[in-house]
Amino acid sequence: MTLPNATKLDTPIPKLVIIGLGLIGGSLAAAVKQRQLNWTVIGVVRRRETVAYALSKGIVDRCVFSLEDVAAQLGEGDIIVIAVPTLSVPGIMEQISQMVDPRVIITDGASVKGSVVAAAEQAFGQLPRQFVPGHPIAGSEKSGVTACNADLYVRHRVILTPLDVTLQEPLRRVTDLWQSVGAEVLTLSVEQHDAVLALTSHLPHAIAYSLVDTLLNNGDSDNILRYAAGGFRDFTRIAGSDPVMWRDIMCANREAILKGIDLFQNNLSSLRQAVADEDSDRLLDIFSRVKVARDEFSVYHATQPSATNPAILRYTVQPGGRLSGSLRVPGDKSISHRAIMLGAIAEGITEVTGFLEGEDAMATLRAFKAMGVPIEGPDNGAVRIHGVGRHGLSAPAGPLNLGNAGTAMRLLAGLLAGQSFTSTLTGDQSLCKRPMERVARPLRAMGIPVDTQAEGRPPITIHGGNPQALDYAMPMASAQVKSCVLLAGLYAHGETSIVEPAPTRDHTERMLRGFGYAVTTDGRRISLVGGGQLQAASIDIPADISSAAFFMVAATIAPGSDITLEHVGINPTRDGVITILRLMGADIQLLNRRTVGGEPVADIRVRHAPLTGIPIPPDLVPLAIDEFPALFIAAACAEGRTVLTGAEELRVKESDRIQVMVAGLRTLGVDAEATPDGVIIEGGQLRGGAVETHDDHRVAMSFTVAALRAAGAVVINNCGHVATSFPGFVELARRAGISIEQEVV
Repeated sequence: MTLPNATKLDTPIPKLVIIGLGLIGGSLAAAVKQRQLNWTVIGVVRRRETVAYALSKGIVDRCVFSLEDVAAQLGEGDIIVIAVPTLSVPGIMEQISQMVDPRVIITDGASVKGSVVAAAEQAFGQLPRQFVPGHPIAGSEKSGVTACNADLYVRHRVILTPLDVTLQEPLRRVTDLWQSVGAEVLTLSVEQHDAVLALTSHLPHAIAYSLVDTLLNNGDSDNILRYAAGGFRDFTRIAGSDPVMWRDIMCANREAILKGIDLFQNNLSSLRQAVADEDSDRLLDIFSRVKVARDEFSVYHATQPSATNPAILRYTVQPGGRLSGSLRVPGDKSISHRAIMLGAIAEGITEVTGFLEGEDAMATLRAFKAMGVPIEGPDNGAVRIHGVGRHGLSAPAGPLNLGNAGTAMRLLAGLLAGQSFTSTLTGDQSLCKRPMERVARPLRAMGIPVDTQAEGRPPITIHGGNPQALDYAMPMASAQVKSCVLLAGLYAHGETSIVEPAPTRDHTERMLRGFGYAVTTDGRRISLVGGGQLQAASIDIPADISSAAFFMVAATIAPGSDITLEHVGINPTRDGVITILRLMGADIQLLNRRTVGGEPVADIRVRHAPLTGIPIPPDLVPLAIDEFPALFIAAACAEGRTVLTGAEELRVKESDRIQVMVAGLRTLGVDAEATPDGVIIEGGQLRGGAVETHDDHRVAMSFTVAALRAAGAVVINNCGHVATSFPGFVELARRAGISIEQEVV
């Protein structure tokens, strides 16, 4: 067959030709049609039944039985998607090379890229510059056109493997196509793709097929399958996939899959030996380590926002309302982090109650499980930590992913400085933008090599060893830096001292003493001597004052409010928000004061009161650093001007909180000005509007509170990270009297 003359499009609407209307191709066609995208969708199929179904369901605009029937109509701007079994691709490539205008873009959906690229090179004599190999990571055990799903690619990934010769315009066009149907597009090399997919997709399918086959060959297979539980059903679900497709994949990616099978057989033999030897420690080690890795996988895929991932929460808060009743907000995040860390390196079993089951604190818990610490729970805030002692941690199998938890990363860096292994700490996109040189510098001064990325950002690698004692004058007031150095000092010979430029939260010092470790405080100098042991303790974690702050501000600004916040930690290094609100005129009473686990606690009653703007005393800034987003809302509702200085630390939190809060306040009609180290806010009337959080949980919760005094509804975008520090925030806000709705957008 000869190559036809190049043709122009006979219509301004480009053509999307999908060869094969099975699950993958049919779902893409259905998605394009459902979203009314600017494509004429043409299916190339073999069976008349497929044509009838696809046309009746509106999956395509028209169908043909051969590429030849449509090839002459294709030209620049059109795309051909090859969605047939892998071993059928070479024949399709041969047809395209002979029939289709060379300006037409070619892409595919095959699970193996190496064989597809080889087929293209064989058919065309060289790799086509319009060719963009691709693989949608989505599917089902069902197959055929009747299984197609217009939402199949929503929140799923498509991996493109552009070649060295691939032109940028075809790559852009194929990327846009997949993103327009809700997919997140990533790129890998052909070699990387096939190696990764062999282990993460092809090997699991091989194992699932093999397991079911094993049971079928058992003499009592009928009873085994009849009485198999849900675990068997879930694990083997993928064995219901199309056998022809998986036969082709196994043949096409043969070498990489064989390596994966060999690796699995070796690990299975090791597990078998542990069972045969009744080696309970080895079994617990394997199962605990694997559970942590599986949990990490689940968390990562549940919390990764992106430009194309629609699973982003949006709050809509109606104006007005008043707060009443009693609430207990979740446990203190700072104390939850430290309870896990110190309990893990203590001798004996530490019992924790009130643990914050938010994602940040859970990231710390998972990190210590990954280092071999047996931890039970959490179960309604109860955690049981089987301490392994100061030198009992094991090297993790890979980098420790701390999600969005900056406190965990900075404190853990200090503790890992004294270990006998090298470890790497990483996190999500937000955490990997935050500065880590502030902890790396003093650790290096203690003789510990620490590697950071460009501009001192994570991932951060700590080459553990024997830290030297250090007398360190901190250049900034930071409880995280102080705690990092003190934790490294536990492993040093001699006395390690910290001198603070201003008081910061002292949870680390208090908890170390609670675990029986001597820490001395002389003014702003905090010291400890390395080499001692920590003894297991019981830790009752109070409610987090940072979480309570949102309801304190809400009750203060909403007329008619009267609310009591129960069992809140009022540590004197954390109570700046109470003092500042009182200076502004807030009606706040501390009731039932007591000490719990070394931490001062009280019930906080807050009633509505008119506020007045103030210059915030500089000595209170470190004592309320996390609460300033909420305090900015109080200032916006106050009469007169509020001025904050000395708070440059706010610029390196989960977001630049100064800039982000000022932008949001201006959107709501507030006269606010950002300064290098603070803000100037003129109190006044708030209007409704839509504000951006830049994925900062405290910004999201602060503007939720602001809506109480707004003239119209406040829409708050990108609120998915609220659960990292305050699980159940929306439910508690509703119970208190705030009219808030959340939706996935």
